[in-house]
Amino acid sequence: MSDLTLPFWGYRKKMPMHRIVRLEGEGNYTVFHFDDGTQLMVSLTLKKMQSRLPSNVFVRPHKKNIINLLYLEGIHPDRQQLSVSLVNGDRVEVSRRKASNFIRQVKGFQQELQAIEA
Repeated sequence: MSDLTLPFWGYRKKMPMHRIVRLEGEGNYTVFHFDDGTQLMVSLTLKKMQSRLPSNVFVRPHKKNIINLLYLEGIHPDRQQLSVSLVNGDRVEVSRRKASNFIRQVKGFQQELQAIEA
């Protein structure tokens, strides 16, 4: 994965995509959660960020979050709500509307990983 260029106060900064665990939407801002526990807020919407990320690795299970499938730890089905846990301890809900598409994307990602490892 390449780097992602993010806007800051008057300049742009490159961030390695492989370090992003998840992105969380906060109105017109996006909070990046990195693998070392740090967070970074940028003044771009989650929708704009989603268009800049590879869709085979970064998946949007809910309107408020985008997760990096490299950091997916587990999927937790429940009668009411499907959720996922990430390696950093975060738990993200999967919207009912997006659940079947999300599962399909996870399976496709796992198949890609197996093909690379083989």
